[in-house]
Amino acid sequence: MTLRTYALSTCALLSLAAPAAAEEGMWLPRQTAGIANELKAAGLQLDPAVLGNLKSAPLTAIASLGGCSAAFLSPQGLVATNHHCVYGSIQYNSKPGQDYLTDGFLAASLTDELPAAPGSRIYVIEDLRDVTTEMNQGVTSKLSGLERFETMDRNRKALIAACEKQPSRRCDVRAYHGGATYYLQQQLEIKDVRLVYAPAGGIGNFGGETDNWMWPRHTGDFGFYRAYVAPDGSSAPFAKENVPYRPKAHLKVASQGVKDGDFVMVAGFPGTTSRLVTAAEAKFNFETMLPASQKLLNDYSDLIVRQTAGNPDAEIKYASILKGSDNYKKKALGEMAGADRIGLAARKQATEDEYRAWIAADPKRASQYDPARLDALVTQANQAALDGARMSTLSRAQLLSAARNLYRWSKERQKPDAQRESGYQDRDRLPTEQRLTAIERRYVPTVDRAVLEQAVTEYNKVDAAKRDAAFAAKLSQIGMDRLYADTKLGDTATRLAWLGKSPAEFEASTDPFIQLAVAMYPADIARERENKERSGQLQAARSAYMRGMLAHAEATGKALYPDANGSLRFTHGKVTGKDVDGEKWEPFTTAEGLAAKQTGKGEFAAPDKAIQLIKAKDYGRYVSPELGTLPVDFLSTVDITNGNSGSSTLNARGEFVGLAFDGTLEGVVSDWMYDPSINRTIHVDSRFMLWTMDKVDGAQRLLTEMGVTQTAAR
Repeated sequence: MTLRTYALSTCALLSLAAPAAAEEGMWLPRQTAGIANELKAAGLQLDPAVLGNLKSAPLTAIASLGGCSAAFLSPQGLVATNHHCVYGSIQYNSKPGQDYLTDGFLAASLTDELPAAPGSRIYVIEDLRDVTTEMNQGVTSKLSGLERFETMDRNRKALIAACEKQPSRRCDVRAYHGGATYYLQQQLEIKDVRLVYAPAGGIGNFGGETDNWMWPRHTGDFGFYRAYVAPDGSSAPFAKENVPYRPKAHLKVASQGVKDGDFVMVAGFPGTTSRLVTAAEAKFNFETMLPASQKLLNDYSDLIVRQTAGNPDAEIKYASILKGSDNYKKKALGEMAGADRIGLAARKQATEDEYRAWIAADPKRASQYDPARLDALVTQANQAALDGARMSTLSRAQLLSAARNLYRWSKERQKPDAQRESGYQDRDRLPTEQRLTAIERRYVPTVDRAVLEQAVTEYNKVDAAKRDAAFAAKLSQIGMDRLYADTKLGDTATRLAWLGKSPAEFEASTDPFIQLAVAMYPADIARERENKERSGQLQAARSAYMRGMLAHAEATGKALYPDANGSLRFTHGKVTGKDVDGEKWEPFTTAEGLAAKQTGKGEFAAPDKAIQLIKAKDYGRYVSPELGTLPVDFLSTVDITNGNSGSSTLNARGEFVGLAFDGTLEGVVSDWMYDPSINRTIHVDSRFMLWTMDKVDGAQRLLTEMGVTQTAAR
């Protein structure tokens, strides 16, 4: 039986997606009509249909950075996002004596704007269309898991290739409802991205890891890129003659900030949620996978701190890597605590029991949706995920990772482009070159060696039968000393030159990292085939199970919306605090609170000028009438996750009032289950952004460009 045989229509799937709680749900633009009444009742002052139109503002102003979200704030391609989203570019352009991480950066003119880190992109959304029928062509129940995977992979590549025949487009096909439906997302790819402005680290990262995921928060987590294109308007790599991109629309900066109780919404590209997984998957995650991952991240970040201590160059080169690792390890702790707090396991099991009882009541449903089949595959996948987490630590060693990637490129280049693995097609060549180039600013041999040694220790914890004997033998033969002493891959030109070489040249090489990569290749391919077989079987079982879940939702009138998957979504809520264990969380933090935290050292070292202005209460027109002072950050109930970092926060009129940048530690469990009692999103208030730009850093050029000098912000 094919997927289409028992498929609900796409319209039916989307009509089921009404939220269980008023603020719950990361909505596809085409779902707007189904929640129009709810949006208006919540306070939206726009026509809800506008939020479903990818051809008009505000959605045409929303962009992706490929991991973070952003938005255009001027007709000259000025893009606002989070400080931590531009952090890699700040780090890339920093060096001893030019420490933009600490001091911040402000381009005095267009010509002073700096190239962002290699591989940086701005993606402008253009289309999101249903391609379920095309994805399922040739898919039958008779196929093995591997055959199913490869059939759907061919279909996906063909759809992407057809879409990318349009110049400068980046397209992707993503699964919704566990593969019950598929949509193709089309974006304009802007390759010339430049760093325009980032406040000092004592504002953009004030509170550092101590305050990460915490409230009250006083972080000015914002920064600016600019999109550049060729003089004829086409997308092009960095060139001096390139000109600022002119977006179809940009967001207007609100003349008034938000207050407690106001309607707000966020538009962006949320990464991944897991709210629709089985109870067994959730149980495995919280009892086994998260604790293991958290320990791996702890060990990794502790090692980097030790290895870079006292070496300013190394500290700068590994700052971005360390920041990302610290962020995720703290989030893991929050997810585990949050799951206990809301009783996630029991609630998940109860919901699943109800659904499965409904399946069991009808033999036809039991045959169609077959939960036992999914359960058996999930058990296998869980163990593979744990093994994979340990094995993947080898990829943290940058030269080994580069060597493996380069050898794979040589092998894939022997095939026609359409038959190559995803990630190794012509469309992937430039991003690969840029990632290989970026290593030069993020690599220190002694640190990389320590990372590899730690990774090998973790790798050896995997059952011996699953490890690669050829890798162990070759590493033992070469030895760590020779591995790093004799390699030439640390040189950027040498590294890039390998991208054009043949498999025979790799196999004849005397470079120890190349030799190691060649030795690892057979086991890498074998493991990849095993993963494809399992993925194909899981897709068949999960898509059937999800169709049953959708049918159950329709029969019982309950909510069911698709998990986040990196595609454009919007979510809405209201500005509000909450009570936590008898302590009241106010919805806003203020400049006075920032000054009270100031120590002048480490994570709490705001610029002297900012502190002087706060002490003098020199807030100008950026004072909140309700607070009587300058707001810094605020809380809301909007539903976000990783990938939403940098998402513009809009008021009821669709105007810019800030940037979403974090959640609270107990609320990060919302990736697995949304609970309105604990879920809160943290936003940097636009008034604090504008005050910093105006009073602290003198960014009047940018304020004028954004139309702020003609706007009385208050």
